[in-house]
Amino acid sequence: VLIESGQNRRYNGTATATFTVRQDSLTIDVEARDVSPNIAHLQHIHGFTDGRASACPTMAQDKNGDGIIDLMETEPVAGTTMVPFTADPVSMAIVVNTYPTASAKGTYHYRKTVSLSALETAFAKAFPGQQLDLDKRVVFIHGVPASTKLPATVASLGDIPAQVTIPIACGKIERVK
Repeated sequence: VLIESGQNRRYNGTATATFTVRQDSLTIDVEARDVSPNIAHLQHIHGFTDGRASACPTMAQDKNGDGIIDLMETEPVAGTTMVPFTADPVSMAIVVNTYPTASAKGTYHYRKTVSLSALETAFAKAFPGQQLDLDKRVVFIHGVPASTKLPATVASLGDIPAQVTIPIACGKIERVK
């Protein structure tokens, strides 16, 4: 998966994500560059709970015209946050402090191997009736520095600052044979 910063051009970020399945193991490998340095970056699989295929947002999703596609504006095309790339993806816990932190040069490498069957079980519990179906999902990388001035119209989840949840890069997961 090539994760590019096409939707919010003001905020850089690119990455390559690779998902490798070997027997009952899923290895998630993300190599990010040109992201905001020295901050943690939330990264997740996003998708729809009804099994539809997701897509990365474009500027057409900027419904309030503020020049920024916030997390809430991504939902019609990308769906909801599903699997976090944290120290424990199988936990399905989104709000944790174990996301990767970028270096001073704006890079990070995340690699985690999990039991595929355990992740599929946790996924089915979190999203009843759904399967992991990676090829129907997208990957988001989020986050800009807390000092970033955003228009008041940029929305986030609950009391989480928009600087934490703003998508800076997205990529469609595609099966490679």
